[in-house]
Amino acid sequence: MSPEYVVATRIDGGIGRITLNRPERMNAVTVALATELAAALRTLGARQDVNVIVLRGAGGTFCAGGDFDEVERLRAEGPAALKVLFTEFRRACDTIAEVDVPVVAAVDGIAAAGGFELMQAADIVLVSDTARISDNHIRFGMIPGGGSTARLPRLIGRQQAMAALLSGDRWSGCDAVARGLAYRSYPPTDFDDEVEAFVRELAGRSRQAVITIKRLVGAGLRGSLDAALTQEIDAVVRHIIGNGAASAAAFESREVRS
Repeated sequence: MSPEYVVATRIDGGIGRITLNRPERMNAVTVALATELAAALRTLGARQDVNVIVLRGAGGTFCAGGDFDEVERLRAEGPAALKVLFTEFRRACDTIAEVDVPVVAAVDGIAAAGGFELMQAADIVLVSDTARISDNHIRFGMIPGGGSTARLPRLIGRQQAMAALLSGDRWSGCDAVARGLAYRSYPPTDFDDEVEAFVRELAGRSRQAVITIKRLVGAGLRGSLDAALTQEIDAVVRHIIGNGAASAAAFESREVRS
């Protein structure tokens, strides 16, 4: 990939790998980075040989938020220019929910402001114990623009979200797991190996089952409990009928019971 690209992609054994590639700027978000990230997610998510996408930052940090120099430049150009940055970043975050396969954010180093918001948009989050996670907009007299006021209360509840946004408190990876913002936290010495083991196992699951579960969870969160339960029944009947005897055999296997 040529150096002008700020999002690097590759495919490896059913895993689509996306790396935010501005390590000299702590992978700070620009219009170019947000645009390329959305495109990379769409491209990898549409491929039949990709069962999971893992999203990381280069240089030992996830993402430090918006690029200050770019924000200042766009601010000088006026509201319409500045809005493009936030619109493109929202499109990237929304694309995570739109692609069929799960997107796993592997978070080490700093995930602040926009980086924290990108983390919130992921389907699954794996973190390093020593990650430094915060929505620190308030510390600079700023307000979130990448989804924290909307997503965070839905993820961790109004009380926790309000306090986090108004305090700017920093959380570790262990804190993120305790609050339901991440699935697992690992010691930094084991982080890369544990992330790799997790995504490789996920890549080996039934692609159709994984895709269906992601769709059901997303649709269920947007609608009523009654509608979600009905959708699940319809989906499992289609899945078992479509896969025939193989599904019934798997359901009855010793491995499933173990």
